[in-house]
Amino acid sequence: MANKWREHPKLCDRFHPESPDDVQVLVHDGGPRLTDRAPELVWVRVTGADGDLFTGQVLNRPDHLATVSEGAEIQFVAPDGGEYLLLVTQKYLRERPEWLVEACDQCGLSELFDAPSDLMRVVFPDMPDGFRTGMFTAYCGCCGGCQMVRHKDFKLDVEENITAAPQIEPGSLVKKTPGRSKKWWEFWK
Repeated sequence: MANKWREHPKLCDRFHPESPDDVQVLVHDGGPRLTDRAPELVWVRVTGADGDLFTGQVLNRPDHLATVSEGAEIQFVAPDGGEYLLLVTQKYLRERPEWLVEACDQCGLSELFDAPSDLMRVVFPDMPDGFRTGMFTAYCGCCGGCQMVRHKDFKLDVEENITAAPQIEPGSLVKKTPGRSKKWWEFWK
């Protein structure tokens, strides 16, 4: 079927009324940890679809971006959360299946602008080669909010951590001094 993307449930309400293959996509040079260039909305003519991954040609020139140009072929997704279709890279697509990305606490975007390995390199600059963290936070590329990123193999057992916490006696966090007691946060006084 030609132009099967027109019937795709994640795209059907996004097409320009006069150009049935054209959608707006948020394109970028990376997220806020990797670039200071803001993302931009551009019109893209959809040329292909493979499941929930779409391909298209950029129809207008971004004003400030270095990696996206008019006429370029890009790939994009329709995130489960967030307002816009989003440019994705091959590196991101290779790494994404191994990670769980929580929706941004401000705008709801459920995808990252950058591959997790690129973010870890910036967030943990002293990390030894080959080291991989199980969980970290990222700034949302759309609004600057917070997104939690967790590797699918990382287990966070909150109940175990709570029950394993040492029991604290009431008042034990008050430092005793002759004539006056100090609260735990007043240790420097």
